[in-house]
Amino acid sequence: MKLDHGKPSVLVIPLFFLGVGLAPGGDAPAAAISRSCNSPEHRQFDFWVGDWDVVDPQGHPAGTNSITLEMEGCALQEHWRAADGTQIGSSFNVYYPPARRWHQTWVDSTGGFLLLSGGLEGGKMSFTGDMPGREGGVVKHRLSFEKAGPGGSRVRQLWEASRDDGKTWRVVFDGTYVRRKR
Repeated sequence: MKLDHGKPSVLVIPLFFLGVGLAPGGDAPAAAISRSCNSPEHRQFDFWVGDWDVVDPQGHPAGTNSITLEMEGCALQEHWRAADGTQIGSSFNVYYPPARRWHQTWVDSTGGFLLLSGGLEGGKMSFTGDMPGREGGVVKHRLSFEKAGPGGSRVRQLWEASRDDGKTWRVVFDGTYVRRKR
């Protein structure tokens, strides 16, 4: 589209029409929680924040994970490293108020990718999602995170997958996060 004077016009769309919310800027320190993300719902998954050693059900090292609050407290970012060196991965976890749901996006060094949504149910943060399988078909995924120790010292993560629309489930990962001593 050209204006009469021959210069291209610029289409300006206010961000609220796109569903994008801007966090207030200004005088808050970088580590502070944005006023946009300080609701009780935004803080539901904070029990996972910290530096962790992760063990399997037999107590063997599975990896390490560091969960950080990012973007003025609006997102949790996971920084995973498998103990055997075969995988590194990261997820972003965010509460989206219009849907009243949590969302997790996972990517890793094996080409793994998941899009999940969920929320706090019965004291557990639970996520589900359907994704195309690497061998075809659709794979249902369900993940749960729950406090498993006194004073936030442990968190259990259970990840299961189903290739038959949820009739049967297999455990993909069962890990206990043990908070590192400072």
